[in-house]
Amino acid sequence: MSSVLIRNARAVNEGAVFDADVFVAHGRIEKIASSISNGSAEVEIDAEGRWLIPGMIDDQVHFREPGASHKATIASESRAAVAGGITSFMDMPNTNPPTLTLTALEDKKRRAAASSMANYGFHFGVSNDNLDTVAALDPRQVAGVKVFMGASTGNMLVDDPKVLERLFAQVPTVLLAHCEHTPSILANEARYRERFGDHVPSAMHPLIRDAQACWRSSSLAVELANTHGTRLHVLHLTTARELALFEPGPVRNKLITAEVCAHHLLFDDSDYAALGHLIKCNPAIKAREDRDALRRALLDDRIDVIGTDHAPHTWAEKQRPYASAPSGLPLVQHALPALFELVEEGLLPLTQLVRKTSHAVADLFGIQHRGYLREGYWADLALVERLAVPRPVRLDPVLAHCQWTPFEHHSLRHRVTTTLVSGQLAWHEQRLHGSCQGLPLAFAASRR
Repeated sequence: MSSVLIRNARAVNEGAVFDADVFVAHGRIEKIASSISNGSAEVEIDAEGRWLIPGMIDDQVHFREPGASHKATIASESRAAVAGGITSFMDMPNTNPPTLTLTALEDKKRRAAASSMANYGFHFGVSNDNLDTVAALDPRQVAGVKVFMGASTGNMLVDDPKVLERLFAQVPTVLLAHCEHTPSILANEARYRERFGDHVPSAMHPLIRDAQACWRSSSLAVELANTHGTRLHVLHLTTARELALFEPGPVRNKLITAEVCAHHLLFDDSDYAALGHLIKCNPAIKAREDRDALRRALLDDRIDVIGTDHAPHTWAEKQRPYASAPSGLPLVQHALPALFELVEEGLLPLTQLVRKTSHAVADLFGIQHRGYLREGYWADLALVERLAVPRPVRLDPVLAHCQWTPFEHHSLRHRVTTTLVSGQLAWHEQRLHGSCQGLPLAFAASRR
C-alpha cells in the first residue's frame, strides 16, 4: 500500500466541516492536521478545496454473484461502487445458491477476496428450514441476518408465524427485514391483471405493492422485535405511515433502526411516465408525499442510514411486460453524487448526509475502524468536487455490468474525483486503479 498525502481538503466528519491535510500510510489514516509536510508520501493529491468524506458504506447491495453473472459480478459492481465513492458494501443473500449455509457464505467471501475493489461483508439468509444454522452464527462472520417478510425467490420468503417468532427470539446479531405483506400484494396484482392483462402499466406498481402492504409487514416486524428485544433493522422504507414505527435519536441508542434507499429519496411516482420498469423495484417508489416525508425523517434521525439496494438487471429484461420485468435498478456509481443534490437544494446538511452514509452505518453494524475520518482508522476516503456547470450523467461511462443507469437523463452538480479503499487508490482522475483490493469488513461480536 502506497503512502498518500491529501492536501487542501474541506473535510466533513462527525458533524464538523474543516480544512485539513490527511496523511495515509499502511492503509490507515496516520495524521489529520491543518498542514502536513510531505515527508515520505509516495502519492500527493491536491484536493483544491474539494469535500473529503469517509467513503459511503452501503448496507444493502445485490452484486448477483454467484448465479447471475449476466447481470453483474462482484468485480464489475465493486468497480462501479468505488467510482461513486462507495468504499464498502454488504451483499444480500438472495443469490444462486442463496446464502443459507456456511459453505455458501465462505464461497462468497472467497470470490470477493479474489475480485472486489471495495471492502466487503455479507448478510446471511433465512429460510423456513435453516433456523438452527442462523441461531448458531458467529456474529463476527456476517454483516447481518436478512429475512424476507415479503415476496422473494426460492425458499427465502419467511411468513410462518412460528418460524418468525423463533427467528426474532434467537437471531444472534442484527436482523434485517424486507417488509411487504405478500397476500396483499398478490390480491392487488390479481385485480390489476384482470384489468390490464399482461400489460399492467408500470405506474400501477406502487398501487400493487402499496403502502398498506408495507405497513402490515413492517408493523409486525417492529412488534416482534419489541416482544423479543431483537436488534432489528428495517430496510428500504418507502411510506410516510411507516415512519411512526421508529423513534428519532442516535443510532447507538436504538434496538430498532431503519434504512432509506437513494432511489426512494430521489424519485417519486411521477417518474414512472418517463422511466417505466427501469425504476420498478421492491418495495415500490411511491408518492411524492412519501418521498418528502422520508427526506424529513433523515433530519430528526427517525431514519438512521441511507443505502442503495443496488440490484442490476439487463436492459432487455427491463423491457419485458410488467409481470416478467424484474424489480431492481443499478445505483452504486451515481447514488452518492445524486444524494449531494439534496445538499445542494438545502434539504439535507452535508454533515447529516455523511452521518447517514458512513458514521451511522459503521455504528449500526459494529464495523471496526471504518466510517470516520479518525487517526488510526482505515483510510476509506472520497473526494467530491462541486462542478461549476452540472454534468450530464450520460457523458460518463457506466461501469455496472448492465451498462445502464436510471440517472441517464440527469445532470449532477457533484462528482467523485478520488476514492481510497483501505488506503489504496481505487479511483482517481476519472479512471480505475485495478491493483486496488478491498478487504473483509470486521464486525463486532455484539451490536446491541
